[in-house]
Amino acid sequence: MTPAVDCDVAIVGAGPAGAAVAVGLHRAGLRVRLLDREPVRPLPGDYDARVYALSPASVDLLDVLGVWPAVSGVRASPYTHMQVWENEPAQSLHFDAADARRPLLGHIVEHGVLVQALLAALPPALLQVPAEVTGCRIDADAAVLELGDGSRLRARLVVAADGPQSALRGMLGVDLLRSDYDQTAVVCHVSTERPHQQAAYQRFLDTGPLALLPLADGRSSLVWSTTEAAALLAMDETAFCATLAAASQHVLGGVLACSPRRSFPLQLQQAERYAGERFALAGDAAHVVHPLAGQGLNLGFGDARVLVETLTAAREARRDPGSARVLGRYQRARLAATHEMMAITDGLYRAWRLQLPGWRWLRQRGLQSVNALAPLRQALVRRACDLS
Repeated sequence: MTPAVDCDVAIVGAGPAGAAVAVGLHRAGLRVRLLDREPVRPLPGDYDARVYALSPASVDLLDVLGVWPAVSGVRASPYTHMQVWENEPAQSLHFDAADARRPLLGHIVEHGVLVQALLAALPPALLQVPAEVTGCRIDADAAVLELGDGSRLRARLVVAADGPQSALRGMLGVDLLRSDYDQTAVVCHVSTERPHQQAAYQRFLDTGPLALLPLADGRSSLVWSTTEAAALLAMDETAFCATLAAASQHVLGGVLACSPRRSFPLQLQQAERYAGERFALAGDAAHVVHPLAGQGLNLGFGDARVLVETLTAAREARRDPGSARVLGRYQRARLAATHEMMAITDGLYRAWRLQLPGWRWLRQRGLQSVNALAPLRQALVRRACDLS
């Protein structure tokens, strides 16, 4: 006799993408279980070092899931303008919300705020933490997860959303294409002389891009992708703030203070496939892109939206949610979207790493040309706003 399944879908990884899948499927009437090896952590008093630039499409998803009021009611900073330059701020490329005929370009939101709001939207009985997955077996009618406490969980579909170092992805035998960038991201929050005025700023340096993202408390979140991370991390606060002010060409005046700095290596990752019989991948378990465009989590929320739509349609048609044929639509849609974004981010990274005579001048002329061509600039903004 075939054992009964414990749930329709088991999601491994309670980060933003995995939690969004769980909330969406639960609201659609599927039986879900959300697992994570880490316990739920309370929201820190200060801002998380890890923040995301959410596109309007991602905010729309969170609104549909019923969690956006909880996110925006805690700490979410809207931004309406973005300035991008290389040599001189006066020769910048400017993106404005009006270019997309929207009130905002997006919101800057912390990792912890997102996770807290999403998990609060799930009944506590559906959240299994801490729970370490030690093995996975694919049977004809179910995926069987072996857990660290010796128990097993049978699901008609298992979703790997356990991050870039996904253990479940390896258990499922999904190969990974990976390329390490020669840059490390240095992140912290900074206080500046001038207010950010709900604008984001990005300067492309020879050593990598520097981005300042507006926070709700008036500070800016720094994401500095650089080949000189070791030197920046070794500086005391005064020296680091002075170096940052000079590198940003004082676009926000002097840098007065910074929170503790953190760093993480940058890489490009792409799973060879996003779905198969009884499994799917989502979020960073499926793909990792360079942060220079700020689109990593927007891609992950795009995964969540399409996966929820696919499985909801399967439920309404009384089809097996773990069928490879059902999951084929999800894989085709998300591979295409991810390949497009990877081409953009990797292309920009390589364009600013290339050192050829006259290349810097050509890059600057390119920025100026895009800024002068309103239809092209508007199309780029609309595409970014509707990414997911």
